[in-house]
Amino acid sequence: MTAATVTLARTGGSRFRPILALLGPHRPLLLVAIASGIAHHLVVLASAGVGAWAVSRAITGATAEDLRGGLITLGVLLPFLALTPWLESYLAHVAAFRVLADVRGRVYAAFERLAPGYLLQRRSGDLGSAAISDVEQLELWFAHTLSPLISAVTVPVAALTALAFFDPALALALAPALILLALLPAWLRKRAADQGTRLRAQLGELNAEAVDTLQGLRELLTSGAGERQLDRLREQDDKLLKAKLAHGRRSGLEHAVTNAATTLGLLAVLVTAALLVAADGLQPALFPVAVVLAATTFAPVIAVTDVARDLNLVLAAGDRIMTILDTPASVTDRVQEPPPGPIEPRVRFADARFRYAPGLPEAVADATFAIAPGETVALVGHSGAGKSTCASLLMRFWDVTAGSITIGGHDVRDFPQEDLRRLITLVPQDVYLFNIPLRDNIRLGRPDATDDEIEAAARAAHAHDFITGLPDGYDTLPGELGARLSGGQRQRIAIARALLKDAPILIMDEAVSNLDAESEQEVSAAMTAARHDRTTLVIAHRLSTIRTADRIIVLDAGQVAETGTHAELLDHDGAYTRLLAGQLEVSDGGAPVL
Repeated sequence: MTAATVTLARTGGSRFRPILALLGPHRPLLLVAIASGIAHHLVVLASAGVGAWAVSRAITGATAEDLRGGLITLGVLLPFLALTPWLESYLAHVAAFRVLADVRGRVYAAFERLAPGYLLQRRSGDLGSAAISDVEQLELWFAHTLSPLISAVTVPVAALTALAFFDPALALALAPALILLALLPAWLRKRAADQGTRLRAQLGELNAEAVDTLQGLRELLTSGAGERQLDRLREQDDKLLKAKLAHGRRSGLEHAVTNAATTLGLLAVLVTAALLVAADGLQPALFPVAVVLAATTFAPVIAVTDVARDLNLVLAAGDRIMTILDTPASVTDRVQEPPPGPIEPRVRFADARFRYAPGLPEAVADATFAIAPGETVALVGHSGAGKSTCASLLMRFWDVTAGSITIGGHDVRDFPQEDLRRLITLVPQDVYLFNIPLRDNIRLGRPDATDDEIEAAARAAHAHDFITGLPDGYDTLPGELGARLSGGQRQRIAIARALLKDAPILIMDEAVSNLDAESEQEVSAAMTAARHDRTTLVIAHRLSTIRTADRIIVLDAGQVAETGTHAELLDHDGAYTRLLAGQLEVSDGGAPVL
């Protein structure tokens, strides 16, 4: 039994079973690779034994006829010596790469399933590390460890059996070294597991810090905080270095003890075989065979022990991946099909309540309001009043804890999420553009849209002129996070997306709050086009945007404080008037904002 085998046994295989389950349909491919690996080591064992026997016989004066059988056996084994390792490596890597591709797909699907709740709890750089680096770490297990691990069990058993056949004392001489190799990782298992978890977690933290630094480089430069951020990076790098050094010290100890055990085992067999020959208990021709068998026994054991020193990293990576895959979604579909018939885009919140976590105050408390088909309603209120939460609940990023939200008289929970989101388009405050051509950014919600349809949507969103003015027109790459475009340009691309998707319900989340006056005018014109004939929920701070709404709903602590048109609410002299009086400011461009 090998070191890694004992480690696996001591854990009951509990941490390995989820990783093995990732094999899925690629299990037969890996089984053939394992069989090839076992065959290779057995052929090596047989070849070494026959070769040692032939050399010994030749030295003692055997004729060519006496050696004929052994030489024929070696000739038969030679092709298998070349074929079996190639087959093992090829099939194991094919299986591993296919598994890694499947796992990455499952991780990406999990990100979509868990968004946005779970993703808000983890740094994007850390999640990116889990999706790329941790998944790649699994290759060590599937391509380089699993097959050698099983071979390392098979070969010592075969070698000990052969040595015991020559003389039981030979097997007994070799056994202590194999037992020592098996027990060492078991003794260090807890330390190795802790080190692996700490190392993978620290690598994720450093990756997240690096992503934050790159994405916030402009802010760091303009605020003079670059050196402080570098200090944070150095601090994370120091922690990673300490974790790596601890891992290296333990790995070095295992390596030293492995070499010592191997040397002592070979020496024990050598001395025992020599004593047996001297006492006429072993034929002299079998002396080199026994020594070669012992040496060959250690080859697969050492190989898998070298790889197994990093199994703690594989386990830690597997745990991080399984945490993502096994985390339950905050929202799950309870139906497979949407309600039948055409769905009227009438939105209604009825006594809706929601809190983000137990013990936290309600973000939305007993909210009741409706939006008629084709109507534009502005949600206003202080920061934290529940405006964006209402939009998230409508899109089922979360589910209400009480009450209901309906579209066309149907509870939003009676729609599969994919069908529900076909009915709704969101234009967020912070627009995310992928670094792909602008035409592909616009067709994000309608991948089958033609170039003519994309251009029509861009014209309606007042984006066509600035797009055609770019060097590559619609083929322009906007840069990471759309850095090559202004805020107003990014917003108009987002509005073009919404127009092209042509969903009956539109949510605009503070779409002009960060724009200057000129950009606001352009985006406002695009917003007016987007709102035409759509049921629209506008989350707004700018008074110019709020006044264009058909109706205004004032939220206060998650509740509807009052509702009406701009003029009606001013005449009422209630929550809306107090909100205006308390928060009315003048922006740099002169546009009043809340």
